[in-house]
Amino acid sequence: MPLQDLPCLSLQGSMLSQAKRTHKRRSKGGLSEGLDMECTPTELIHQWSPLYKHQRLTSKGKENDGNQFVLARRSRRKRESTPYIAWDHLPDELLLRILFYVSLQDLLRMSTVCQRWRRLALDESLWHSVDLEGLTHMGPALQRVLKTRVRMLRCPRSFVEELHFTGTGPLQIVVMDLSSSIIPTSSLESFICHCRQLEYLSLEGLQLSDAIIGSLSKNPNLLQLNLSGCSGFSALPLADMLESCTSMEQLNIAWCDFSNEHLKSVVESVSSRVTHLNLSGYRENLTLDDVKVLVTRCPLIQTLDLSDSTLLMADSFPVLKQLKGLLHLSLSRCYHIHLAALTDLDKTFPLLSLLDVFGIVSGSHLSSLKKEMPRVGINSRPFSSIARPTPASGPIGHFMWNRKCRLRFKL
Repeated sequence: MPLQDLPCLSLQGSMLSQAKRTHKRRSKGGLSEGLDMECTPTELIHQWSPLYKHQRLTSKGKENDGNQFVLARRSRRKRESTPYIAWDHLPDELLLRILFYVSLQDLLRMSTVCQRWRRLALDESLWHSVDLEGLTHMGPALQRVLKTRVRMLRCPRSFVEELHFTGTGPLQIVVMDLSSSIIPTSSLESFICHCRQLEYLSLEGLQLSDAIIGSLSKNPNLLQLNLSGCSGFSALPLADMLESCTSMEQLNIAWCDFSNEHLKSVVESVSSRVTHLNLSGYRENLTLDDVKVLVTRCPLIQTLDLSDSTLLMADSFPVLKQLKGLLHLSLSRCYHIHLAALTDLDKTFPLLSLLDVFGIVSGSHLSSLKKEMPRVGINSRPFSSIARPTPASGPIGHFMWNRKCRLRFKL
């Protein structure tokens, strides 16, 4: 019989033709279902099956000795232990504690290393108190320090070029000393207007403005204010500021560019809680009527400086007698007060312990006055310490109001 008529061959032929048709249909796919049948030709299976990749045998290692292939997994090599700890592994709290002992210059250098060190170096806990005294170019440094949420800032006798503070939120400054500095009024206005928490402030000898005085009125917790030798502001903003600062305890407003209206604003508006007041240097502007208003308004005064008030005479002592707690009285260069009127001051003021009469009593008269009032220290304080950050009788150097700044600029 012809071969195509045989039953088995015809079956294989039909399967072969069916496999070819499936191959054309799935040229991009995998194996056809017909290859799984047991009657599939061997040549077709070899043609469709993928190339077999022989696994490479390696002779490395003892496990492959004896021509016997063994699969084995080597343990990972342990890292060598290092005798130190990397900075990156330390927590922020520990790094901040370390940076607490770093100087100001080194702290600024560390802020340029990387983003993390910059964030840590500029953390507000490190910039709590800053002393910039002695810095030549104060403007850029002051601009940068004000953005660190500093709370204590000391930079007396400094030269500040143009400075325009661009911050929007309130500053956190509580204690600040800018005494005897050279700073433009507009620059001072740009950051004083952002202060709301001031408690101790010294602007001695600066040129101010009504805007600056108005900004100070927004600090109700102001305890000590030193405006000695200041100028450039009118009487009405001064009165508003003094009425707003009801917590004022010490006020030094001596030797300012004042008129009679300024002095009336002070004696009529100063807080009744004030205990230390310096009104020296007003010569013919301060009158006995002003003293009467002041004594009635501020009965808690303990230290009062009325030096260089040439209109005051011995008739002011009965008025000052109302100050029951007066401890320190300064009447230097009040030339209309005679020596005979001073001999009974220890009886007029039972608690009086210090008396300044420079320019009135000197030489042998001073010695006799000291003998008559042995419990009173006469002319022992040549300089006023009222509301001043570094008085002559207190700690000097890098202190302000008995506080020392941690970050200090070093030459």
